[in-house]
Amino acid sequence: MGAVLTATEPHLRSAHPGAPWWRSLSARLLILAVLAAAAARLPAQQDAAPPALPPPASLHGLVTSTDGAVYEGARVQLQIAGAAAPLSTLTDDNGAFTFSNLPPGAFSLTVASPGFTTQSLTGLLRAGQDFDAHTIALPLVGATNEVTVSADSPAEIAQEQLNFEEKQRVLGFFPNYYVSYDRHPEPLSARQKYQLAWKTALDPVTWAMTAAVAGMEQASNTFPGYGQGAVGYGKRFGANYADMFSGTMIGGAVLPALLRQDPRYFYKGTGPIPSRALYAVANVFVCKGDNGRWQPNYSGLLGGVAAGAISEAYYPPTSRTGVEITFSNALVGAAGSAMQNLAQEFIVRRLTPRLPRFPSTTTQ
Repeated sequence: MGAVLTATEPHLRSAHPGAPWWRSLSARLLILAVLAAAAARLPAQQDAAPPALPPPASLHGLVTSTDGAVYEGARVQLQIAGAAAPLSTLTDDNGAFTFSNLPPGAFSLTVASPGFTTQSLTGLLRAGQDFDAHTIALPLVGATNEVTVSADSPAEIAQEQLNFEEKQRVLGFFPNYYVSYDRHPEPLSARQKYQLAWKTALDPVTWAMTAAVAGMEQASNTFPGYGQGAVGYGKRFGANYADMFSGTMIGGAVLPALLRQDPRYFYKGTGPIPSRALYAVANVFVCKGDNGRWQPNYSGLLGGVAAGAISEAYYPPTSRTGVEITFSNALVGAAGSAMQNLAQEFIVRRLTPRLPRFPSTTTQ
């Protein structure tokens, strides 16, 4: 199947029989080896250097009674996603409250006072934003039921998180879109899954890597049925890009959208090394559904098989492998995906600059 697979691609597939070593485990493993070597050469002080912090946000609002009178002394509690403990304050004599120097992320705001019905507000703080919670009215107990207001829909929060992910580049160069470091990730909509797959397929680095692997194949005369010269190179480039495109779109968008599964790797980052390693390997076979629950990773496993079957249509007749080899290659691809997940868990985050400061994640 011979895909050019980048650090962005959610699923790994192996090469056709007889292909050189860089195809047998795919170009992506070569990249991971380079990254591992780069990590070993990093100066010790880099590990201690804090990541660049986004500008702090703030939040303010006003608490009143239902008749519009300002309410002094109401307790306002703010929980930022991932924070160890909530922040708390009391409204002043004008009924106002303010929280400053806040990290970006999803939040939950609760306003309570004895004798009044608790009110809550959820939303998303963006870096540098001064969020206006407006006026929050506290009804007397028994006057109304508790009301929960959402300032941002889950889709809006997911898009904000996705915007962060689409800026992740290993060593500032290799795109690393299919990993989430956020402790409370929202599920992606079908449109957002396709957005992530298209961004991967059209990234300039993806094209450059496709060109490089096609050049290596040309030099070693891999798939001799393509011939040599510009025409042969063009066919190898097209086959490599088609492999990448079909694998990314089927395994990262089409099947996840249909089966309501999330194609991303969710960084664990905590716990003993064996536990994290087992988690990384297990993520080849299980994934999070859009409902937040773990389930068999049909999208990833079937995506590799489907993309391999499609490749039979455009590889030279002498290089087509048949059904048995297609499934065999899918198993090799699963092993490669496990290696990629291990790299994500233990290496890649250290090599990805300018990440927001997410707290260490714990899985549900």
